[in-house]
Amino acid sequence: MLELDNIEFNHSEKIQMRFNDIDVLGHVNNAIQITYFDYGKVHYFESLKKQIIDWSGSDLVMVHFEVDFMEPIFRGNNIEVKTKVYEIGNKSVKLVQILQDETTGHIKSVCRSVMCGFDAKTNESIIISDEWRNLIQKFEKFRP
Repeated sequence: MLELDNIEFNHSEKIQMRFNDIDVLGHVNNAIQITYFDYGKVHYFESLKKQIIDWSGSDLVMVHFEVDFMEPIFRGNNIEVKTKVYEIGNKSVKLVQILQDETTGHIKSVCRSVMCGFDAKTNESIIISDEWRNLIQKFEKFRP
């Protein structure tokens, strides 16, 4: 199990909560929290490339995610999504993300996910490109 205490997040994005994000219990619906994690992932990778990415032709796809919900998120909470790639394999990258209240520091939920290299033309997994590998290693200060 990945210990969050040892994770240094180098990327964060503020979440703009919308009225329809709130469910009948008065908190952000769990399914909506997954969209917040997606928002964080997109901005993480676009910040590495320093450009908007056309994901329809991207060579990375999501193959697994799991979410632990720790505390409810309520309207008025100042939420940010923090993202980190913590491992690069031959054909995959592993990410950890948190939704955190900026005011209290409380972690509201944690997402662990795996993306793999993917060739949309052949519909097959591929090795993580040197471009992605180098961008991630530089940003996360990994050793090659």
